[in-house]
Amino acid sequence: MNYNEFTIEIKKICNIDLSSYKEKQMKRRIESLMKRNGHDSYNTYIELLKNSKQHLNEFLNYITINVSEFFRNPAQWLVLEQEIIPELLKNKSKLKIWSSACSTGEEPYSLAMLLHKMMITNKIEIIASDIDKDAVEKAKQGIYTAKAIANVPGEMVRAYFIKEKDDYIIKDQIKKMVDFRILNLLEDKFPNDCDLILCRNVMIYFTEDTKEKLYKKFYNALSNGGIFFVGSTEQILMPHKYGFINRKSFFYQRIID
Repeated sequence: MNYNEFTIEIKKICNIDLSSYKEKQMKRRIESLMKRNGHDSYNTYIELLKNSKQHLNEFLNYITINVSEFFRNPAQWLVLEQEIIPELLKNKSKLKIWSSACSTGEEPYSLAMLLHKMMITNKIEIIASDIDKDAVEKAKQGIYTAKAIANVPGEMVRAYFIKEKDDYIIKDQIKKMVDFRILNLLEDKFPNDCDLILCRNVMIYFTEDTKEKLYKKFYNALSNGGIFFVGSTEQILMPHKYGFINRKSFFYQRIID
């Protein structure tokens, strides 16, 4: 069995299309995991995944690349707070926001804390989704280490976390602001009529063809004039091609019809 045949089998098992990811990067990650489990053949490894739920979950957790942090790239969050959200609220009484690859919850909880600080929680709906069920379950628990909250301003730590031994637990008032869901960006239907979508540090793993498909899906998921917020290495080349204009670095607006 070669890599392409392996990707076909994975699609059958768990509906994840590995061919949508950059092959060199993904192949290297998978082969590293195979060796860790004592396998040097796709044939034997696929049999392990078919017969062991534990190893299949390990595989899914590993390939979905759960890297996240609170208030990642703080300067961009300042733009979000001072310019993007106030401008969106000029035209809408309530905003629908989607954190589209939320991993273990740092991003949507950052949003919730920021919006609570801005005192506009009654005007906001936050959806957070990820393909990884274990990551979403961890996000729902909202328990983080001191290292994980290093980027959270001190006043927010005091206001929105409860310290228990070495852990920091998100308070219920923030947890209740976020609706967590399982969602496969490549296969599932997106939430509609979103005023702000965050998809940060995810697109870098996909092929160019897959990026094009996802940009179109994100465009269709946005409300008229809605904002698409991407990662710091993910500027969209020729945004007009997908129906966007560049509002600020890393912020793209759906062209108003």
